[in-house]
Amino acid sequence: MFNRILVVCDGNICRSPTVAAMLKSLCPEKSVESAGLVGLQGQDMDPNARKVAIDNGLDCAEHIARKLTSEICANHDLILVMEARQKDRITQRFPEASGKVFLASHWNGKHDIPDPYRRGLEAFERIYPMMYQAAEAWAKKL
Repeated sequence: MFNRILVVCDGNICRSPTVAAMLKSLCPEKSVESAGLVGLQGQDMDPNARKVAIDNGLDCAEHIARKLTSEICANHDLILVMEARQKDRITQRFPEASGKVFLASHWNGKHDIPDPYRRGLEAFERIYPMMYQAAEAWAKKL
């Protein structure tokens, strides 16, 4: 049912590419991509995000950040966001996607996963388990 999954955060350089890589690892049969609401287009993953992922044994492929569009929304069956405000923004900007937008933590507490951008390595290390728990919970439902 949900074969094309999109993971969204703000800049598409920290949380969304990390959770996308987690889901790809947990559900290799699914197509998983990422995008950002403001999308720091053309940038690679944040170096701290990549380091923490690698330190935790996660393979993060080459990444090029992109901004979310209605076309990207239309091409996915499920859209996972990190924060409730992101869900609200997507449903306001792209109402046709409203029925397929869920918090990444939907199955494990429905809490926001804080943005670690420009907060240092410790912030990335602190949220990594939150992201993994969310990805693992979705993987069990997919």
